[in-house]
Amino acid sequence: MAEIKIKCRRCGSEKVYLYGKQSGHQRCRCQDCKKMFQLSYTNKACEEGTKEKIVLMAHNGSGIRDTARVLSISPNTVINEIKKKNPK
Repeated sequence: MAEIKIKCRRCGSEKVYLYGKQSGHQRCRCQDCKKMFQLSYTNKACEEGTKEKIVLMAHNGSGIRDTARVLSISPNTVINEIKKKNPK
């Protein structure tokens, strides 16, 4: 049987255990920071690094529709993330 080492995405700890399933994807929970995460996501907007890419593309002058098309996410997700990063 193969063993996979899983590290927490938030704190980097290796004290991670399996914590059930959600939408058919395995969930994990860190014993140190008590945060839960999935190994793979159905929604592309939840994947690691997507929100940073949205902000980077906005700073480089890409439009909302262009960013949504390139990252394969909803334009509403792009708008909401930009609003969170630059509150008025």
